[in-house]
Amino acid sequence: MIKAVLIDDVKNSRITLADDLKNYCPDIHIAGEGESVESGVAVIQQVKPHIVFLDIELQDGTGFDILDKLDKIDFKIIFITGNDSYGIKAIKFSALDYLLKPVDPEDLVEAIEKY
Repeated sequence: MIKAVLIDDVKNSRITLADDLKNYCPDIHIAGEGESVESGVAVIQQVKPHIVFLDIELQDGTGFDILDKLDKIDFKIIFITGNDSYGIKAIKFSALDYLLKPVDPEDLVEAIEKY
């Protein structure tokens, strides 16, 4: 079982992603969720996930702010965002993948297969 965390400030986006993961990626277990920089850092430190599904633009900062606040990044990152202009920065954080909203289920499955 792959332990995952979802971080997105839009609750419906988290619900949709959770449903997609349940339907198309049954090996993923959602162990926690966050909606802000602060809650994202806390849930990652608490859960110690294998994969983090990370939105870039949050109400109180960015997904990159979360990553900057962590002592180490010992998990894979799949960025899920509505903005395609952060791709280069995502690569610098060794992103496993970079998916645009609305997420295509085939792209989601391919991203998980990379893991």
